[in-house]
Amino acid sequence: MKKNLFWATLMATLIMAPSCSIFHKSTSKTAENTVEVKKEVVLPTDREDIVQPVSAVYTSQDISKGIIKGDWAIETVNGKSAVGEKAPFLKFEPSEGRVYGNNGCNVINAEYKYNPQDSTITFSYLSSTMMLCHKEGLTDMEINLALDAARYYKCELSGDDYYLTLYNSKKEPVMGLMHQNFQFLNGTWAVKEISGEEVNVPKMKLVIDVEEGKLHGNTGCNVINGSLEINMESANSISFQAIAKTLMLCPDENYETPLLVALEEAMKARPLKGGKVELLDSQGKPVLLLERTSDK
Repeated sequence: MKKNLFWATLMATLIMAPSCSIFHKSTSKTAENTVEVKKEVVLPTDREDIVQPVSAVYTSQDISKGIIKGDWAIETVNGKSAVGEKAPFLKFEPSEGRVYGNNGCNVINAEYKYNPQDSTITFSYLSSTMMLCHKEGLTDMEINLALDAARYYKCELSGDDYYLTLYNSKKEPVMGLMHQNFQFLNGTWAVKEISGEEVNVPKMKLVIDVEEGKLHGNTGCNVINGSLEINMESANSISFQAIAKTLMLCPDENYETPLLVALEEAMKARPLKGGKVELLDSQGKPVLLLERTSDK
Protein backbone atom coordinates (compact mmCIF):
# COMPACT_ATOMS: atom_id res chain seq x y z
CA MET A 1 0.00 0.00 0.00
CA LYS A 2 2.82 2.45 0.79
CA LYS A 3 4.29 2.04 -2.69
CA ASN A 4 0.95 2.79 -4.34
CA LEU A 5 0.46 5.82 -2.12
CA PHE A 6 3.96 7.07 -2.95
CA TRP A 7 3.30 7.11 -6.69
CA ALA A 8 -0.18 8.55 -6.20
CA THR A 9 1.28 11.28 -3.98
CA LEU A 10 4.00 12.06 -6.51
CA MET A 11 1.42 12.45 -9.28
CA ALA A 12 -0.75 14.64 -7.06
CA THR A 13 2.19 16.87 -6.19
CA LEU A 14 2.96 17.44 -9.87
CA ILE A 15 -0.68 18.16 -10.68
CA MET A 16 -1.54 20.48 -7.79
CA ALA A 17 0.22 23.71 -6.93
CA PRO A 18 0.36 24.79 -3.28
CA SER A 19 -2.28 27.44 -3.94
CA CYS A 20 -4.79 24.67 -4.75
CA SER A 21 -4.68 23.27 -1.23
CA ILE A 22 -7.77 23.75 0.92
CA PHE A 23 -5.44 24.42 3.85
CA HIS A 24 -4.20 27.96 4.42
CA LYS A 25 -2.81 28.23 7.88
CA SER A 26 0.42 26.26 8.40
CA THR A 27 3.86 26.93 7.03
CA SER A 28 5.68 24.59 9.39
CA LYS A 29 7.41 21.61 7.86
CA THR A 30 7.94 19.73 11.12
CA ALA A 31 5.60 18.13 13.63
CA GLU A 32 6.30 19.55 17.08
CA ASN A 33 5.47 17.38 20.07
CA THR A 34 5.19 14.40 17.75
CA VAL A 35 6.25 11.14 19.31
CA GLU A 36 9.22 9.69 17.42
CA VAL A 37 8.68 6.04 16.58
CA LYS A 38 11.25 3.77 14.97
CA LYS A 39 10.33 0.94 12.63
CA GLU A 40 12.06 -2.37 12.33
CA VAL A 41 10.72 -5.08 10.09
CA VAL A 42 12.25 -8.46 9.34
CA LEU A 43 10.66 -10.26 6.44
CA PRO A 44 9.32 -13.73 7.22
CA THR A 45 11.33 -16.76 6.07
CA ASP A 46 11.48 -20.42 7.03
CA ARG A 47 14.18 -19.66 9.59
CA GLU A 48 13.38 -16.22 10.86
CA ASP A 49 10.72 -14.72 13.12
CA ILE A 50 9.20 -11.31 12.53
CA VAL A 51 10.28 -8.29 14.57
CA GLN A 52 7.04 -6.37 15.03
CA PRO A 53 7.00 -2.87 13.48
CA VAL A 54 6.45 -0.75 16.59
CA SER A 55 4.83 2.21 14.82
CA ALA A 56 1.85 0.13 13.69
CA VAL A 57 0.98 -1.25 17.14
CA TYR A 58 -1.69 0.66 19.06
CA THR A 59 -2.43 0.00 22.73
CA SER A 60 -4.39 1.38 25.68
CA GLN A 61 -1.09 2.90 26.87
CA ASP A 62 -0.95 4.88 23.61
CA ILE A 63 -4.45 6.19 24.33
CA SER A 64 -3.41 7.36 27.80
CA LYS A 65 -0.46 9.20 26.22
CA GLY A 66 -2.61 10.73 23.48
CA ILE A 67 -0.55 9.16 20.69
CA ILE A 68 -2.01 9.03 17.18
CA LYS A 69 -0.54 6.49 14.76
CA GLY A 70 -1.39 3.57 12.52
CA ASP A 71 -4.37 2.78 10.28
CA TRP A 72 -7.84 4.19 10.97
CA ALA A 73 -11.04 3.53 9.02
CA ILE A 74 -13.17 6.68 8.64
CA GLU A 75 -16.62 5.78 10.00
CA THR A 76 -18.50 9.07 10.23
CA VAL A 77 -18.15 12.62 8.92
CA ASN A 78 -20.33 15.35 10.46
CA GLY A 79 -22.68 12.70 11.79
CA LYS A 80 -23.10 10.86 8.47
CA SER A 81 -21.83 7.37 7.68
CA ALA A 82 -18.62 7.52 5.68
CA VAL A 83 -19.58 5.42 2.67
CA GLY A 84 -17.93 6.14 -0.66
CA GLU A 85 -16.87 4.35 -3.82
CA LYS A 86 -13.97 2.99 -1.76
CA ALA A 87 -13.62 2.51 1.98
CA PRO A 88 -12.21 5.82 3.30
CA PHE A 89 -9.30 5.58 5.73
CA LEU A 90 -6.29 7.46 7.15
CA LYS A 91 -2.83 6.12 7.95
CA PHE A 92 -0.87 8.24 10.45
CA GLU A 93 2.94 8.16 10.34
CA PRO A 94 4.12 10.14 13.42
CA SER A 95 7.82 9.74 12.62
CA GLU A 96 7.18 11.57 9.32
CA GLY A 97 4.51 13.95 10.59
CA ARG A 98 2.36 12.85 7.65
CA VAL A 99 -0.99 11.18 7.10
CA TYR A 100 -1.93 9.11 4.04
CA GLY A 101 -5.24 7.63 3.00
CA ASN A 102 -8.29 7.61 0.76
CA ASN A 103 -11.27 9.97 0.93
CA GLY A 104 -13.69 7.49 -0.60
CA CYS A 105 -12.53 8.17 -4.14
CA ASN A 106 -9.09 9.80 -4.32
CA VAL A 107 -5.78 9.05 -2.61
CA ILE A 108 -4.85 11.87 -0.23
CA ASN A 109 -1.91 12.84 1.95
CA ALA A 110 -1.12 15.76 4.23
CA GLU A 111 1.08 16.93 7.05
CA TYR A 112 -0.31 16.77 10.57
CA LYS A 113 0.68 18.16 13.95
CA TYR A 114 -0.77 17.12 17.27
CA ASN A 115 -0.12 17.90 20.90
CA PRO A 116 -1.15 15.27 23.49
CA GLN A 117 -0.90 17.86 26.29
CA ASP A 118 -3.87 19.91 25.12
CA SER A 119 -5.38 17.36 22.64
CA THR A 120 -4.99 19.72 19.67
CA ILE A 121 -4.47 18.60 16.09
CA THR A 122 -4.19 20.31 12.69
CA PHE A 123 -3.78 19.09 9.12
CA SER A 124 -2.01 21.07 6.40
CA TYR A 125 -0.68 20.82 2.84
CA LEU A 126 -3.36 18.40 1.70
CA SER A 127 -2.81 16.94 -1.77
CA SER A 128 -5.04 14.57 -3.68
CA THR A 129 -5.25 12.62 -6.90
CA MET A 130 -7.73 14.02 -9.42
CA MET A 131 -9.97 11.09 -10.32
CA LEU A 132 -13.53 11.90 -11.35
CA CYS A 133 -15.72 10.74 -8.45
CA HIS A 134 -19.32 9.61 -8.71
CA LYS A 135 -21.79 10.73 -6.06
CA GLU A 136 -22.03 7.72 -3.76
CA GLY A 137 -22.62 8.41 -0.09
CA LEU A 138 -20.26 11.08 1.18
CA THR A 139 -18.34 13.19 -1.28
CA ASP A 140 -14.57 13.23 -1.13
CA MET A 141 -14.69 16.99 -0.50
CA GLU A 142 -16.71 16.48 2.71
CA ILE A 143 -13.87 14.40 4.13
CA ASN A 144 -11.28 16.95 3.01
CA LEU A 145 -13.23 19.81 4.63
CA ALA A 146 -13.63 17.85 7.86
CA LEU A 147 -9.85 17.40 8.06
CA ASP A 148 -9.42 21.13 7.40
CA ALA A 149 -11.80 21.95 10.26
CA ALA A 150 -10.17 19.59 12.80
CA ARG A 151 -8.63 21.35 15.83
CA TYR A 152 -9.01 18.84 18.70
CA TYR A 153 -9.02 15.07 19.09
CA LYS A 154 -9.92 12.33 21.54
CA CYS A 155 -8.89 8.65 21.60
CA GLU A 156 -10.86 6.05 23.53
CA LEU A 157 -11.28 2.31 23.92
CA SER A 158 -14.77 0.85 23.45
CA GLY A 159 -14.98 -2.90 23.87
CA ASP A 160 -12.05 -4.35 21.91
CA ASP A 161 -11.87 -1.47 19.43
CA TYR A 162 -10.04 1.86 19.48
CA TYR A 163 -11.77 5.03 18.31
CA LEU A 164 -10.49 8.48 17.34
CA THR A 165 -12.79 11.52 17.19
CA LEU A 166 -11.77 14.79 15.54
CA TYR A 167 -13.45 18.03 16.68
CA ASN A 168 -13.65 21.51 15.14
CA SER A 169 -12.78 24.78 16.92
CA LYS A 170 -16.18 24.72 18.68
CA LYS A 171 -15.39 21.18 19.88
CA GLU A 172 -18.12 19.72 17.71
CA PRO A 173 -17.31 16.26 16.25
CA VAL A 174 -16.45 16.38 12.55
CA MET A 175 -14.98 12.90 12.01
CA GLY A 176 -15.07 9.52 13.76
CA LEU A 177 -12.48 6.84 13.01
CA MET A 178 -11.90 3.23 14.11
CA HIS A 179 -8.43 1.77 14.45
CA GLN A 180 -7.45 -1.17 12.27
CA ASN A 181 -4.82 -3.01 14.30
CA PHE A 182 -3.76 -6.38 12.94
CA GLN A 183 -0.31 -6.48 14.48
CA PHE A 184 -1.47 -9.31 16.73
CA LEU A 185 -1.29 -11.47 13.58
CA ASN A 186 2.44 -10.83 13.10
CA GLY A 187 4.67 -13.83 13.70
CA THR A 188 4.86 -17.60 13.45
CA TRP A 189 1.77 -19.69 14.25
CA ALA A 190 1.05 -23.36 14.86
CA VAL A 191 -2.34 -24.53 13.55
CA LYS A 192 -4.30 -26.03 16.47
CA GLU A 193 -7.81 -26.37 15.02
CA ILE A 194 -9.41 -26.31 11.56
CA SER A 195 -13.17 -25.69 11.54
CA GLY A 196 -13.40 -26.84 15.15
CA GLU A 197 -11.44 -30.05 14.61
CA GLU A 198 -8.25 -30.44 16.64
CA VAL A 199 -5.08 -30.66 14.56
CA ASN A 200 -1.75 -32.15 15.63
CA VAL A 201 0.63 -31.68 12.70
CA PRO A 202 3.96 -30.33 14.02
CA LYS A 203 5.14 -29.21 10.56
CA MET A 204 1.96 -27.21 9.88
CA LYS A 205 2.94 -23.56 10.44
CA LEU A 206 1.88 -20.13 9.20
CA VAL A 207 4.10 -17.03 9.15
CA ILE A 208 2.25 -13.72 8.73
CA ASP A 209 3.82 -10.33 8.03
CA VAL A 210 1.14 -7.64 8.35
CA GLU A 211 3.30 -4.71 7.23
CA GLU A 212 4.34 -6.47 4.02
CA GLY A 213 0.93 -8.11 3.56
CA LYS A 214 2.47 -11.56 3.14
CA LEU A 215 1.62 -15.11 4.18
CA HIS A 216 4.16 -17.93 4.23
CA GLY A 217 3.91 -21.40 5.71
CA ASN A 218 3.78 -25.16 5.51
CA THR A 219 0.66 -27.32 5.21
CA GLY A 220 2.47 -30.25 6.80
CA CYS A 221 3.40 -31.42 3.33
CA ASN A 222 3.76 -28.44 0.94
CA VAL A 223 5.13 -24.89 1.31
CA ILE A 224 2.55 -22.15 0.71
CA ASN A 225 2.81 -18.43 -0.05
CA GLY A 226 0.15 -15.77 -0.41
CA SER A 227 -0.88 -12.24 0.44
CA LEU A 228 -2.79 -10.72 3.36
CA GLU A 229 -5.42 -8.12 2.44
CA ILE A 230 -6.92 -5.78 5.05
CA ASN A 231 -10.51 -4.59 4.58
CA MET A 232 -10.86 -1.06 5.99
CA GLU A 233 -14.67 -1.16 5.79
CA SER A 234 -15.25 -3.02 9.07
CA ALA A 235 -13.41 -4.03 12.23
CA ASN A 236 -10.96 -6.94 12.11
CA SER A 237 -11.74 -7.77 8.46
CA ILE A 238 -9.01 -9.57 6.52
CA SER A 239 -8.60 -12.02 3.67
CA PHE A 240 -5.82 -14.21 2.28
CA GLN A 241 -5.33 -13.94 -1.46
CA ALA A 242 -3.28 -15.54 -4.25
CA ILE A 243 -2.32 -18.58 -2.19
CA ALA A 244 0.12 -20.82 -4.06
CA LYS A 245 1.75 -24.08 -2.97
CA THR A 246 4.46 -26.46 -3.99
CA LEU A 247 3.39 -29.75 -5.60
CA MET A 248 4.84 -32.43 -3.34
CA LEU A 249 2.87 -35.68 -3.30
CA CYS A 250 1.16 -35.83 0.10
CA PRO A 251 -0.21 -38.80 2.08
CA ASP A 252 -3.89 -39.55 1.53
CA GLU A 253 -4.72 -38.56 5.09
CA ASN A 254 -3.56 -34.99 5.67
CA TYR A 255 -5.02 -31.59 6.53
CA GLU A 256 -3.65 -29.66 3.54
CA THR A 257 -6.94 -29.19 1.69
CA PRO A 258 -8.95 -28.23 4.82
CA LEU A 259 -6.21 -25.70 5.73
CA LEU A 260 -6.27 -24.09 2.28
CA VAL A 261 -10.09 -23.95 2.30
CA ALA A 262 -10.05 -22.38 5.79
CA LEU A 263 -7.57 -19.72 4.66
CA GLU A 264 -9.77 -18.87 1.69
CA GLU A 265 -12.85 -18.65 3.93
CA ALA A 266 -11.20 -16.51 6.63
CA MET A 267 -12.77 -13.03 6.73
CA LYS A 268 -12.08 -11.81 10.26
CA ALA A 269 -9.31 -12.20 12.84
CA ARG A 270 -9.41 -11.68 16.58
CA PRO A 271 -6.83 -12.20 19.32
CA LEU A 272 -7.53 -14.59 22.20
CA LYS A 273 -5.84 -15.07 25.55
CA GLY A 274 -2.82 -17.34 25.84
CA GLY A 275 -1.11 -16.22 22.64
CA LYS A 276 -3.84 -17.53 20.37
CA VAL A 277 -5.68 -16.07 17.37
CA GLU A 278 -9.00 -17.10 15.89
CA LEU A 279 -9.91 -16.68 12.22
CA LEU A 280 -13.61 -16.62 11.32
CA ASP A 281 -15.62 -16.88 8.11
CA SER A 282 -18.21 -14.37 6.84
CA GLN A 283 -20.84 -15.87 9.17
CA GLY A 284 -18.65 -15.51 12.26
CA LYS A 285 -17.89 -19.25 12.42
CA PRO A 286 -14.33 -20.18 13.51
CA VAL A 287 -12.32 -21.74 10.69
CA LEU A 288 -8.81 -21.64 12.19
CA LEU A 289 -7.37 -21.54 15.70
CA LEU A 290 -3.71 -20.50 15.75
CA GLU A 291 -1.21 -20.51 18.61
CA ARG A 292 1.94 -18.42 18.64
CA THR A 293 5.09 -20.52 18.52
CA SER A 294 8.83 -19.87 18.71
CA ASP A 295 9.57 -22.87 16.46
CA LYS A 296 11.46 -21.88 13.34
